[in-house]
Amino acid sequence: MGRMEYFLEIFFGGLTRGSIYALIALGYTMVYGIIQLINFAHGEIYMIGAFTALIVAGVLGSLGMPGYAILLLTLPIAVIYASAYGFTVEKIAYKPLRSAPRLSPLISAIGMSIFLQNYILLAQTADFLPFPNLLPYFDLPDFVGGILTSSEVTIVITAALVMAGLTSFIKFTRMGKAMRATAQNQRMAMLVGVNVDQVISLTFIIGSALAAIGGVLIASHIGQINFYIGFIAGIKAFTAAVLGGIGSVPGAMLGGLVLGWTESFATGYVSSDYEDVFAFALLVLILIFRPAGILGKADSQKV
Repeated sequence: MGRMEYFLEIFFGGLTRGSIYALIALGYTMVYGIIQLINFAHGEIYMIGAFTALIVAGVLGSLGMPGYAILLLTLPIAVIYASAYGFTVEKIAYKPLRSAPRLSPLISAIGMSIFLQNYILLAQTADFLPFPNLLPYFDLPDFVGGILTSSEVTIVITAALVMAGLTSFIKFTRMGKAMRATAQNQRMAMLVGVNVDQVISLTFIIGSALAAIGGVLIASHIGQINFYIGFIAGIKAFTAAVLGGIGSVPGAMLGGLVLGWTESFATGYVSSDYEDVFAFALLVLILIFRPAGILGKADSQKV
Protein backbone atom coordinates (compact mmCIF):
# COMPACT_ATOMS: atom_id res chain seq x y z
CA MET A 1 0.00 0.00 0.00
CA GLY A 2 1.37 3.41 -0.99
CA ARG A 3 1.69 6.40 1.29
CA MET A 4 -1.35 8.15 -0.17
CA GLU A 5 -3.52 5.04 0.15
CA TYR A 6 -2.36 4.58 3.74
CA PHE A 7 -3.11 8.23 4.51
CA LEU A 8 -6.60 7.94 3.02
CA GLU A 9 -7.27 4.73 4.93
CA ILE A 10 -6.38 6.48 8.19
CA PHE A 11 -8.34 9.57 7.19
CA PHE A 12 -11.55 7.67 6.49
CA GLY A 13 -11.05 5.50 9.56
CA GLY A 14 -10.88 8.68 11.63
CA LEU A 15 -13.92 10.06 9.82
CA THR A 16 -15.89 6.93 10.72
CA ARG A 17 -14.82 7.07 14.35
CA GLY A 18 -15.40 10.82 14.52
CA SER A 19 -18.91 10.46 13.11
CA ILE A 20 -19.84 8.16 16.00
CA TYR A 21 -18.26 10.52 18.54
CA ALA A 22 -20.22 13.38 17.00
CA LEU A 23 -23.53 11.52 17.30
CA ILE A 24 -22.94 10.84 20.99
CA ALA A 25 -21.48 14.30 21.68
CA LEU A 26 -24.65 15.91 20.34
CA GLY A 27 -26.55 14.45 23.29
CA TYR A 28 -24.09 15.96 25.77
CA THR A 29 -24.08 19.36 24.12
CA MET A 30 -27.85 19.62 23.66
CA VAL A 31 -28.56 18.82 27.30
CA TYR A 32 -25.89 21.23 28.48
CA GLY A 33 -27.18 23.94 26.16
CA ILE A 34 -30.69 23.61 27.58
CA ILE A 35 -30.21 23.02 31.33
CA GLN A 36 -26.44 23.50 31.89
CA LEU A 37 -26.04 19.88 33.00
CA ILE A 38 -23.40 17.33 32.02
CA ASN A 39 -25.39 14.10 31.60
CA PHE A 40 -22.74 11.56 32.54
CA ALA A 41 -25.29 8.76 32.11
CA HIS A 42 -25.43 9.49 28.36
CA GLY A 43 -22.73 6.95 27.53
CA GLU A 44 -24.75 4.23 29.23
CA ILE A 45 -27.77 5.11 27.05
CA TYR A 46 -25.51 4.52 24.05
CA MET A 47 -24.55 1.15 25.52
CA ILE A 48 -28.18 0.21 26.24
CA GLY A 49 -29.10 1.01 22.64
CA ALA A 50 -26.40 -1.38 21.42
CA PHE A 51 -27.48 -4.17 23.80
CA THR A 52 -31.11 -3.71 22.79
CA ALA A 53 -30.12 -4.08 19.14
CA LEU A 54 -28.15 -7.23 19.98
CA ILE A 55 -31.13 -8.85 21.71
CA VAL A 56 -33.65 -7.84 19.05
CA ALA A 57 -31.36 -8.90 16.19
CA GLY A 58 -30.84 -12.28 17.88
CA VAL A 59 -34.58 -12.87 18.20
CA LEU A 60 -35.32 -11.79 14.63
CA GLY A 61 -32.39 -13.82 13.29
CA SER A 62 -33.69 -16.94 15.02
CA LEU A 63 -36.97 -16.44 13.16
CA GLY A 64 -35.12 -16.61 9.85
CA MET A 65 -35.63 -13.02 8.79
CA PRO A 66 -33.30 -11.61 6.10
CA GLY A 67 -30.52 -9.20 7.09
CA TYR A 68 -32.06 -6.02 5.69
CA ALA A 69 -35.35 -6.71 7.50
CA ILE A 70 -33.48 -7.30 10.76
CA LEU A 71 -31.75 -3.92 10.43
CA LEU A 72 -34.97 -2.08 9.53
CA LEU A 73 -36.69 -3.46 12.62
CA THR A 74 -33.75 -3.50 15.05
CA LEU A 75 -32.63 0.10 14.66
CA PRO A 76 -36.04 1.73 15.38
CA ILE A 77 -36.63 -0.56 18.37
CA ALA A 78 -33.19 0.26 19.80
CA VAL A 79 -33.81 3.99 19.25
CA ILE A 80 -37.23 3.89 20.93
CA TYR A 81 -35.97 1.82 23.87
CA ALA A 82 -32.93 4.04 24.45
CA SER A 83 -35.09 7.17 24.12
CA ALA A 84 -37.44 5.80 26.77
CA TYR A 85 -34.44 5.31 29.07
CA GLY A 86 -33.26 8.85 28.41
CA PHE A 87 -36.73 10.23 29.15
CA THR A 88 -36.99 8.18 32.35
CA VAL A 89 -33.52 9.17 33.56
CA GLU A 90 -34.39 12.85 33.14
CA LYS A 91 -37.61 12.49 35.09
CA ILE A 92 -36.12 10.44 37.93
CA ALA A 93 -32.56 11.72 38.35
CA TYR A 94 -32.54 15.30 37.03
CA LYS A 95 -35.97 16.94 37.12
CA PRO A 96 -36.32 16.82 40.94
CA LEU A 97 -32.93 18.55 41.24
CA ARG A 98 -33.39 21.49 38.85
CA SER A 99 -33.56 23.96 41.74
CA ALA A 100 -30.82 22.26 43.74
CA PRO A 101 -27.18 23.44 43.84
CA ARG A 102 -25.32 22.62 40.63
CA LEU A 103 -23.27 19.90 42.32
CA SER A 104 -26.37 17.84 43.19
CA PRO A 105 -27.52 16.98 39.63
CA LEU A 106 -23.87 16.32 38.69
CA ILE A 107 -23.58 13.73 41.46
CA SER A 108 -26.95 12.32 40.45
CA ALA A 109 -25.72 11.97 36.86
CA ILE A 110 -22.60 10.08 37.96
CA GLY A 111 -24.72 7.86 40.20
CA MET A 112 -27.13 7.08 37.37
CA SER A 113 -24.21 6.22 35.11
CA ILE A 114 -22.84 3.73 37.65
CA PHE A 115 -26.32 2.29 38.26
CA LEU A 116 -27.05 1.68 34.57
CA GLN A 117 -23.60 0.23 33.99
CA ASN A 118 -23.98 -2.28 36.81
CA TYR A 119 -27.58 -3.00 35.84
CA ILE A 120 -26.45 -4.18 32.40
CA LEU A 121 -23.51 -6.04 33.97
CA LEU A 122 -25.89 -8.05 36.19
CA ALA A 123 -28.57 -8.47 33.53
CA GLN A 124 -26.13 -9.58 30.81
CA THR A 125 -22.48 -10.49 31.37
CA ALA A 126 -19.06 -8.94 31.97
CA ASP A 127 -17.66 -10.67 28.90
CA PHE A 128 -17.53 -9.28 25.39
CA LEU A 129 -20.44 -10.50 23.28
CA PRO A 130 -20.30 -10.95 19.50
CA PHE A 131 -22.47 -8.47 17.63
CA PRO A 132 -23.88 -9.37 14.19
CA ASN A 133 -23.00 -7.17 11.23
CA LEU A 134 -26.34 -5.49 10.50
CA LEU A 135 -24.93 -2.95 8.06
CA PRO A 136 -25.58 -3.54 4.35
CA TYR A 137 -22.74 -4.82 2.22
CA PHE A 138 -22.16 -3.42 -1.26
CA ASP A 139 -19.30 -3.41 -3.72
CA LEU A 140 -17.13 -0.30 -3.91
CA PRO A 141 -15.19 0.95 -6.94
CA ASP A 142 -11.75 -0.59 -7.34
CA PHE A 143 -9.90 2.65 -6.61
CA VAL A 144 -11.39 2.87 -3.09
CA GLY A 145 -11.86 -0.84 -2.43
CA GLY A 146 -8.68 -1.15 -0.38
CA ILE A 147 -9.22 2.12 1.47
CA LEU A 148 -12.88 2.06 2.48
CA THR A 149 -15.32 -0.62 3.53
CA SER A 150 -19.04 -0.59 2.88
CA SER A 151 -19.75 -0.41 6.62
CA GLU A 152 -17.60 2.72 6.96
CA VAL A 153 -19.45 4.35 4.06
CA THR A 154 -22.78 3.45 5.67
CA ILE A 155 -21.75 4.89 9.03
CA VAL A 156 -20.48 8.18 7.59
CA ILE A 157 -23.53 8.69 5.35
CA THR A 158 -25.98 7.77 8.11
CA ALA A 159 -24.28 10.08 10.61
CA ALA A 160 -24.22 12.93 8.07
CA LEU A 161 -27.93 12.51 7.31
CA VAL A 162 -28.84 12.35 11.00
CA MET A 163 -26.80 15.46 11.83
CA ALA A 164 -28.26 17.34 8.85
CA GLY A 165 -31.75 16.37 9.97
CA LEU A 166 -31.07 17.51 13.54
CA THR A 167 -29.69 20.84 12.33
CA SER A 168 -32.77 21.41 10.16
CA PHE A 169 -35.05 20.44 13.04
CA ILE A 170 -33.42 22.92 15.42
CA LYS A 171 -33.35 25.77 12.91
CA PHE A 172 -36.67 25.48 11.13
CA THR A 173 -39.26 23.73 13.30
CA ARG A 174 -41.42 25.22 16.01
CA MET A 175 -40.04 22.90 18.66
CA GLY A 176 -36.51 23.63 17.49
CA LYS A 177 -37.10 27.33 17.98
CA ALA A 178 -38.51 26.56 21.43
CA MET A 179 -35.30 24.67 22.24
CA ARG A 180 -33.18 27.64 21.15
CA ALA A 181 -35.32 30.00 23.20
CA THR A 182 -35.04 27.78 26.27
CA ALA A 183 -31.28 27.57 25.85
CA GLN A 184 -31.00 31.36 25.77
CA ASN A 185 -33.28 32.12 28.73
CA GLN A 186 -35.63 29.64 30.37
CA ARG A 187 -37.62 32.27 32.28
CA MET A 188 -38.26 34.39 29.21
CA ALA A 189 -39.15 31.29 27.19
CA MET A 190 -41.78 30.38 29.78
CA LEU A 191 -43.19 33.91 29.68
CA VAL A 192 -43.80 33.68 25.93
CA GLY A 193 -45.58 30.34 26.24
CA VAL A 194 -42.83 27.75 25.77
CA ASN A 195 -43.40 24.52 27.67
CA VAL A 196 -39.92 24.23 29.17
CA ASP A 197 -40.52 20.81 30.74
CA GLN A 198 -41.58 19.44 27.37
CA VAL A 199 -38.53 20.97 25.68
CA ILE A 200 -36.16 19.45 28.24
CA SER A 201 -37.77 16.01 27.93
CA LEU A 202 -37.57 16.19 24.13
CA THR A 203 -33.91 17.15 24.35
CA PHE A 204 -33.14 14.03 26.37
CA ILE A 205 -35.18 11.88 23.98
CA ILE A 206 -33.41 13.22 20.88
CA GLY A 207 -29.97 12.91 22.47
CA SER A 208 -30.70 9.33 23.54
CA ALA A 209 -31.95 8.44 20.06
CA LEU A 210 -28.74 9.77 18.49
CA ALA A 211 -26.65 7.79 20.98
CA ALA A 212 -28.58 4.61 20.19
CA ILE A 213 -28.01 5.08 16.45
CA GLY A 214 -24.30 5.51 17.12
CA GLY A 215 -24.26 2.43 19.33
CA VAL A 216 -25.90 0.19 16.73
CA LEU A 217 -23.66 1.48 13.94
CA ILE A 218 -20.33 1.11 15.72
CA ALA A 219 -21.26 -2.23 17.34
CA SER A 220 -22.13 -3.61 13.89
CA HIS A 221 -18.84 -2.27 12.53
CA ILE A 222 -16.62 -3.58 15.33
CA GLY A 223 -18.51 -6.82 15.92
CA GLN A 224 -18.55 -6.97 19.72
CA ILE A 225 -19.90 -5.14 22.77
CA ASN A 226 -19.79 -5.34 26.56
CA PHE A 227 -21.24 -3.42 29.49
CA TYR A 228 -18.27 -1.03 29.66
CA ILE A 229 -18.43 0.43 26.14
CA GLY A 230 -20.72 3.22 27.30
CA PHE A 231 -18.19 4.60 29.76
CA ILE A 232 -15.33 4.70 27.25
CA ALA A 233 -17.42 6.12 24.42
CA GLY A 234 -19.08 8.58 26.80
CA ILE A 235 -15.79 10.01 27.99
CA LYS A 236 -14.53 10.33 24.42
CA ALA A 237 -17.78 11.96 23.25
CA PHE A 238 -17.73 14.36 26.20
CA THR A 239 -14.18 15.27 25.20
CA ALA A 240 -15.42 15.89 21.65
CA ALA A 241 -18.22 18.12 22.94
CA VAL A 242 -15.76 20.17 24.99
CA LEU A 243 -13.35 20.38 22.05
CA GLY A 244 -16.02 21.79 19.77
CA GLY A 245 -17.60 23.98 22.43
CA ILE A 246 -19.96 22.42 24.96
CA GLY A 247 -23.48 23.64 24.21
CA SER A 248 -22.80 24.24 20.51
CA VAL A 249 -24.44 21.76 18.12
CA PRO A 250 -22.05 22.50 15.20
CA GLY A 251 -19.21 22.42 17.72
CA ALA A 252 -20.16 18.89 18.84
CA MET A 253 -20.07 17.72 15.24
CA LEU A 254 -16.71 19.35 14.58
CA GLY A 255 -15.27 18.20 17.89
CA GLY A 256 -16.24 14.60 17.15
CA LEU A 257 -14.51 14.68 13.77
CA VAL A 258 -11.39 16.38 15.14
CA LEU A 259 -11.12 13.82 17.94
CA GLY A 260 -11.68 10.93 15.56
CA TRP A 261 -8.97 12.12 13.18
CA THR A 262 -6.58 12.82 16.07
CA GLU A 263 -6.91 9.29 17.41
CA SER A 264 -6.75 7.72 13.97
CA PHE A 265 -3.60 9.55 12.86
CA ALA A 266 -1.95 9.00 16.24
CA THR A 267 -2.65 5.27 15.93
CA GLY A 268 -1.53 5.11 12.29
CA TYR A 269 1.65 7.18 12.45
CA VAL A 270 2.79 6.88 16.07
CA SER A 271 1.37 3.97 18.06
CA SER A 272 -1.99 2.71 19.22
CA ASP A 273 -0.62 2.98 22.77
CA TYR A 274 -0.68 6.79 22.43
CA GLU A 275 -4.19 7.06 21.02
CA ASP A 276 -5.76 8.39 24.23
CA VAL A 277 -2.69 10.48 25.06
CA PHE A 278 -3.00 12.49 21.85
CA ALA A 279 -6.76 12.84 22.23
CA PHE A 280 -6.63 14.28 25.73
CA ALA A 281 -3.50 16.32 25.00
CA LEU A 282 -5.49 18.00 22.23
CA LEU A 283 -8.27 18.68 24.73
CA VAL A 284 -5.81 20.30 27.16
CA LEU A 285 -4.38 22.52 24.40
CA ILE A 286 -7.84 23.63 23.28
CA LEU A 287 -8.84 24.46 26.85
CA ILE A 288 -5.63 26.43 27.40
CA PHE A 289 -5.83 28.55 24.25
CA ARG A 290 -9.60 28.58 23.72
CA PRO A 291 -11.43 27.57 26.91
CA ALA A 292 -14.88 27.82 25.31
CA GLY A 293 -13.92 25.28 22.64
CA ILE A 294 -13.42 25.64 18.90
CA LEU A 295 -16.92 26.96 18.16
CA GLY A 296 -18.05 27.62 21.72
CA LYS A 297 -19.40 30.91 22.98
CA ALA A 298 -18.72 32.59 26.27
CA ASP A 299 -22.37 33.51 26.78
CA SER A 300 -25.44 31.30 27.15
CA GLN A 301 -26.45 31.36 23.49
CA LYS A 302 -25.40 27.86 22.62
CA VAL A 303 -27.96 26.01 20.52
